[in-house]
Amino acid sequence: MPRIFSEPPRIVVRGVNKRFKLRHTHSLKETAIALIMRKPVGTSFDALNTVDFEIREGESVALLGLNGSGKSTLLKLISGVLVPDTGEVLTRGRVAGLIEVGAGFHPDLSGRENVYLNAAILGMTRREIDERFDEIVAFSEIEKFIDTEVKHYSSGMFVRLAFAVAIHTEVDILLVDEILSVGDEPFQKKCLDKIRELQSKGKTMVVVSHDLDTVADLCQRGIVLEGGRMIFDGPSDEAVSMLRAHSA
Repeated sequence: MPRIFSEPPRIVVRGVNKRFKLRHTHSLKETAIALIMRKPVGTSFDALNTVDFEIREGESVALLGLNGSGKSTLLKLISGVLVPDTGEVLTRGRVAGLIEVGAGFHPDLSGRENVYLNAAILGMTRREIDERFDEIVAFSEIEKFIDTEVKHYSSGMFVRLAFAVAIHTEVDILLVDEILSVGDEPFQKKCLDKIRELQSKGKTMVVVSHDLDTVADLCQRGIVLEGGRMIFDGPSDEAVSMLRAHSA
């Protein structure tokens, strides 16, 4: 019996196209010479071509494909970092993206100050941050260094704090791009456990990862992209099998 959804979708991707231009010149001089000689200074390629799908509340969906298939571009369109050339991307609710962890961190501010700064960028109010602060710091396991400027942090400390902030944001939609490949194994496991906790609370999730076993376990549904086109949308185990067959 088909599942009946009472709520409107959390994410709508409708007729989306995205084109990028690759430059063949690296300086004004090279560009001028190319123009004089009537040579092209760049070429265009379609990162996404007429992509359509909807994601319902509480679904966990994996975006799968080989390198250059358009996965990360699509995730950035959903997050609002990029806008489509044609078509539309609609989201309902608060969106947080684990796409570029720590992108809003300032090196000259302390870990404490960066927690408040980054959480505010992700859409949390001061009251929400106050309520979650101790939990964020405990998750990151860097309590002793929370008042140290982050420019003195190791890369591992930085990632732990940045991930802790993002994963504790009050969100409706969580976007994850390859972030499960960072940190040591115990921290990865803790992150996966936290993600599963959010799933149990009915959060909507879109995941990009090359770890196909984790994707199949974490997501119920998989969307496979090839050359910017969507070639499959269905159960995640079938999506993973298709991708493995394509890459064999």
